[in-house]
Order: sequence, then C-alpha cells, then structure tokens
Amino acid sequence: MAQLKVHNSLKPGPPVPFTPKEEGKVAWYACGPTVYDHSHLGHARNYVSTDIIRRIMRDYFGFKVNFVMNITDVDDKIILKARRQRLLELEKSKNYTPEVLSNLATTAFQSYAQGNLPELLKDGFELSPNNYAERRDAIYGKVLAGGTLTGEGKPGDDEAKMKMHLNNLTSASVAIQENKVLGGADEILLPYLDSLYKDSIDGRDHKIFTDVTKYWEDRFMDDMDALNVMRPEVITRVTEYVPQIVDFVNEIVKKGFAYEADGSVYFDIAAFEKAGNPYARLRPESRNDKALQEDGEGSLSKNLGGKRGAGDFALWKKSKAGEPVWASPWGEGRPGWHIECSVMASDILGSQMDIHSGGIDLAFPHHDNELAQSEAYFCEHGKGPHSWVNYFLHMGHLSIAGSKMSKSLKNFQTIRDALNTDYTPRGMRVVFLLGRWNDGVEISPDMKTMAESWEASVNNFFIVVKSLIAEKSANDALKSLSIDENAQDGLQASLEKAQKEMETALTDSFDTPRAMRVLSQLITEANTNAHKADADVRGLEAVARWVTKIVGIFGLDANAKPPYTGLGWASSAASANISPQETVAPFATVFQKVKSEVESLALHSETLDKLLAANVDSEFESLATAGSTDPEALVMPYLRTVSRIRDEIRKLAPTSPSKKQILSLSDQIRDDDLTNLGVYLDDRSEGQSALIKFIPKTELLAQREEKAAKEREKAALKEAARLAREKIEADKAAKAKVSPVDMFRDERFSAWDEDGLPTKMKEGEDVPKSALKRMKKDWERQKKAHEEWKAKEAKSGI
Repeated sequence: MAQLKVHNSLKPGPPVPFTPKEEGKVAWYACGPTVYDHSHLGHARNYVSTDIIRRIMRDYFGFKVNFVMNITDVDDKIILKARRQRLLELEKSKNYTPEVLSNLATTAFQSYAQGNLPELLKDGFELSPNNYAERRDAIYGKVLAGGTLTGEGKPGDDEAKMKMHLNNLTSASVAIQENKVLGGADEILLPYLDSLYKDSIDGRDHKIFTDVTKYWEDRFMDDMDALNVMRPEVITRVTEYVPQIVDFVNEIVKKGFAYEADGSVYFDIAAFEKAGNPYARLRPESRNDKALQEDGEGSLSKNLGGKRGAGDFALWKKSKAGEPVWASPWGEGRPGWHIECSVMASDILGSQMDIHSGGIDLAFPHHDNELAQSEAYFCEHGKGPHSWVNYFLHMGHLSIAGSKMSKSLKNFQTIRDALNTDYTPRGMRVVFLLGRWNDGVEISPDMKTMAESWEASVNNFFIVVKSLIAEKSANDALKSLSIDENAQDGLQASLEKAQKEMETALTDSFDTPRAMRVLSQLITEANTNAHKADADVRGLEAVARWVTKIVGIFGLDANAKPPYTGLGWASSAASANISPQETVAPFATVFQKVKSEVESLALHSETLDKLLAANVDSEFESLATAGSTDPEALVMPYLRTVSRIRDEIRKLAPTSPSKKQILSLSDQIRDDDLTNLGVYLDDRSEGQSALIKFIPKTELLAQREEKAAKEREKAALKEAARLAREKIEADKAAKAKVSPVDMFRDERFSAWDEDGLPTKMKEGEDVPKSALKRMKKDWERQKKAHEEWKAKEAKSGI
C-alpha cells in the first residue's frame, strides 16, 4: 500500500507522510465538547468527520488507534449557564405581584439592550417594551432584512450576533406586554439576575455545575450514538483532573515559564520564546489578535490585571464570587481553559502523541496555547524545543447563510432537530464525506440533494445485485458466487481500477470526495452490466461486496461491523429475537392467498400446475434447519414461487377468456400483496422473469401513494377539461338560441330594420356606417349559428 499522507496544520502546505511514533499504532487526542447546551450541526461536522478519519485509519490502513477525548465540564460558559439556571429557579419560586415582576423585566430589558445593542438607547432614547419594535426597525432594519449594518458586503458573525440579541429583545418585549415574563423573557432576565445575585452562589458546591454538565454530556453522547460516531477508548473530564492540573501548572511555574499574579497564574510567552521555543506555531498571524485572545480567556475573565504580556494566558484563574473553587498553592481558583487538554492528554498518551484534532476554530488560541504550555512542561533546558504533537488535524467549520454555526450566535440547528426533520444519520454523514474534512462546509439544499442522490444510487445497486444473485442461485443452483480469481471480464478490471483509485484517494489525506466519486463511477459501470440479459452476476457480487466494505469503513452502516464482509446494508432484523417461522409467516400467508386466487381462475399449463403443487414449506424448513438467519433468504422460497406464478399467468393472459381478471390479479400481487411486505417485482423485458427486490415497505408505500396521487391529479385535470368543454358548448348553444333578429334589440338603439339590424342610435342619430358594417358581419355569423341550432333541435326532436 502507498504511503499515507495527511494535511498537518503544523506544516502548512501539501500533505506530509504520516509516520506514527510506534509502528502500527496511533496515539490520538481529540478536543471534546463543552457540555452546556444541545449539540448542533457544527458539532456533527467536527465529530463525524473525525470519526470518518478514525475509521479509515483503523479499518482501511489497519492502525490500532488509541482515541482519547475530553469533556469540558467547567469553563466560563458552563459557569454562567449553571449559575443563571439556579438563579432563575430561585426567582420563579418568589411570589411577585404582576406589577413588580413587570418592573423587574422592564429593567432587565433595558439593561440587556444597553449591554448588547446600545444603539437602541443612543441620544438618550427612553427604550421600553412598548416602543421597542419601532425603534428596532429604525436602527437595525437593514440587518433584519438580510443586509449589513454598514450597507456594504455580506452579513457575517457580527450581523448574526445582532440578530440573536434583537430576537431575544423581541421575544421579551412581547412577553412583558402580555404579562408572560417567566418563560417568555428568560433570555434577558438571566444576565440581569446574574448581575444582581451571582455572589450568592456557593462556589464550593460543585453539584450546581456538575448537574448541568452531566445532563448535557449524556445528551451529547446520545447524539453521537445516533450519528454512528464511535465512542472514544478513553473519556476524560476536567473536574476529575483538578489536582493533576495544579501539579502541572506548578511545574511550569518552577521552570520559569509561568508566573502568579493576584491569585491567578499566567503563561509567560516572552520567557518561553526567550528559551528558544516557538509560540503560535499553528496560527502565527493571529498571535496579536486581541479578540481571539479575549475569547480564549472566557467572558468571565475579561480585563484581568497582573499580566506581563498582552498575549499571556491563564493557566489557573482566581475564582470570583459565584464561580466554582478548588484549592491551589495560589489560593482558591479554577483551571484555565487550555490547560485541561494538556494535562489530560499527557496523562493518557504521555509526553508525545501522534495526532491532536479539533475544529479549525480551536487552532488559535486554544491549540497554540496547549502546545506552548505542554512543551514548556516537557522541555528540558539546553536540549532544544520539545515536540508534544506530531500531527494536528483541524476539521473545517460548518456555516449557514455565510456565518459559522455556533451556540453563542444561536444560529444553529440541533442535531436532534436535523435528524427529526431534514436528515437521516447516513444522509448527514454522506454530506460530510462529499466535502474535504479540512475544508468548510456550507449547509445548503444542493448539498442535501447531492447526498440523497448518492445514497439512492448505492442503495439501488445493492438491491439489484442481491436480486440477481437470488435469481441466479435459484436458476442454476449456484451455491457459491465468490469471485473467480482467473476471470478477466470487464467488471473485474473495473473493480481493480477502482480499488487502486480508492487507495490513491485515501492515502492523499483521506480525500473522501474523490473516494465517493470512485464508488459512484464503479457503480455506474456495474449497473450497465446488471441491466444486460447475460449480466455477470459473479462480477457484480464482487463489486457489491467491495462497495459494502468501503461504505462500512466510512461508517455509513450503523448495523455493520468490521471486517465488513457482507453484501449491502446490514440488517438489524437478523439479530432480533424472532424465530424463522415468525419471519416467514406473512410471506407464507401471501403465497397461500395468491395460490387460492389463481386456482379459482381455473388456469392450466404444465409450468403453472407444477408451481401450484410445489412444497414451498419444505424448501423453507430445509433453510431453517440448516441454521439460516437471513430474513431475505428464509422468505425467498415463497417470494420466488409467487413471482413465477405471476409470470406464468401473465403469459397465459393473452389467450385466456379471463384476461381482465388475470391482469388485475397480476397488478394486485405486485402493487398490494408484495408491496405490503416490502417487496417489489421489477418486470423486465420479454423472456426475463420479474426481478425480486427487497425495498423498505415505507418507501414502496410512498411510491404507490405518489403514483396514485399523480393518477388522481391526471383524472382531476381530465375532468376539469371535460367540464370546461361542456361549459363552452353550453355557452355556445345558449348564444346560438338567440335569433339574429333579436340580437341587437337593446337600449343602445332606438330603431331597427326588418332583419333586426339597428338603424338609429339611442339619441336618434343614424348608426355610423363603420359600426353597422361590423354588426352586419356579427348578424350573419349569428344567423348561421342560429340556423344550425334550429336544425340540431329539430333533428333531436324526431
């Protein structure tokens, strides 16, 4: 196999050769979630893409992967979430009068606007829930309409954040005016209550915080299970590592790479670089980005004093009132954000790991700070820099409407909502496979449609191949359809070409878009062969089994397990606690029903008589006794016989006096009896029997309803056209009834000649010659139509 190469963020440019520190093994640490809210599609993008690479390394390249992931269960976002949740619960337990509660909410409303959208209060404007909507539209109308605040360029994160705050204020203004403050105005109440009562929270009571994180960790794991993301070999949690974190920080201080200031400990970037160590290796261009630095420190740590350098970051934070606390040599405090990963990863994987991964938004400052503090911990003075991570893999972020999807912007769709409304787990994974793992992905209808089309083509291919195998097994009593090693047919050549191209794609930094194209092209070539009368079933099976293996490696089949030697999507039904007899019972019932209905038609042929007399139950019992648990194999004797009976009566139909009943029964067998069992009979060209296809019942019923709906629509259009024609004929007949002598006798005129043509206008003047000429032509047409009507009436009256 060719050398695997990967995109390594530590070495920007083309992929570099991947060589693990221990042959055949991969030590891998992935940044896990901060658990305080629902997981969204941005998380799915990160963890599904990571899972795809992990599976390829394990199941394609054969590495033994030790995959470690952390759970961040204490940080500024979690502290705020837990603390505010507790304060809101306490507030809801108070017996406020409606007036007091309304005043509280109004004050919170104004405080929220002042802190997040001060433009609403500029020039001393007295903002209130009552005048908010008008003021909002005047100040932020452009943003709400999809534009930017400046009127130039495309909206981005700033506009998304504005919309979030505006939506919060909009909901709160309505709730306050409707006296539904608690529950309707929580988003503006929470920060205000926090500003009033945060000091009342006991930081030693960690349960306030861990109750929140345990709940959301479980929800996250459920979401990952739903997406078929493998669980890590090791999961670490920050709150379980605080003593080790204290020791780790203390060692960095002893080495002179960190310093204490007012109870907090900061990493000394200048001292680190002075000792010959590089800082911001991943994103050197971002090292002075103040906004990113502040975001990395957390919202509760802004404007902390005592730093020697602007970019120095907290390893240990002095806890303020209302924050969780642990003991340390520097006083009561809590871990900084970046230090957790350094300590936990090093504890499990040692002083050096092969792979560290996470979302691209973590590259700076999180991962750059991780690298610096870890290399400071492990480095030895005078021996040069220490390399803590050999390969950094950064997953591209996911965006929606041009803005990164994130919890803080509230512009996200949760994984659960997406799976309930827009995607299947497999469909979502296909979307991510169609893009490079290290590129951004824009959620769009086109991407979803492409994924659905790709999945449908693979699914249809599996169905056709399995059907052809079952057919050939029955016709030729073929017991083994394994590939002929000496075969040199076209499909074998196509398969070998695809296998080489797949290796090229996956060794090129897990190029899954290219890999997906390889599968599509191979399936297209195989389908061409499958639709031939002399289809190469052996070759088709070989192709289908290889495709099965690859989609299994990609994690597209939640029921499949390595080494993925099956054919098609694995069925969960085989493992269910259902006996073979229970499995085939509905199929046996349909067989007996069809047999009875055909016998009632009194049809006979040598083939049909043999089919009706066949002991199908005995064939099934032989399979069950042999230990078969494959549902499709167990029911095949009944399906095959029903299909052949249907084929035979269709042959007899043209010369039978019961032709109409035969064709009706044929349609009933295909469209009703077998559809309700999740089976479709695909009628092929003359001389070939119908192909038995296993298709989910829901899909077949949906197709049947769609067909019926189209027929109803067609009938409705036909009926509407008939009624329209009848109306036209009726109007025409009603008009023809009028005698030409009477057609102009109305108030427009005052005199007429003997034929009924007007001679004088209403006022007495002569009818203009030009008008009279037109009326004469109309009169002649009416005379002809009237005479035809009279003739028709006379004829019908005879």
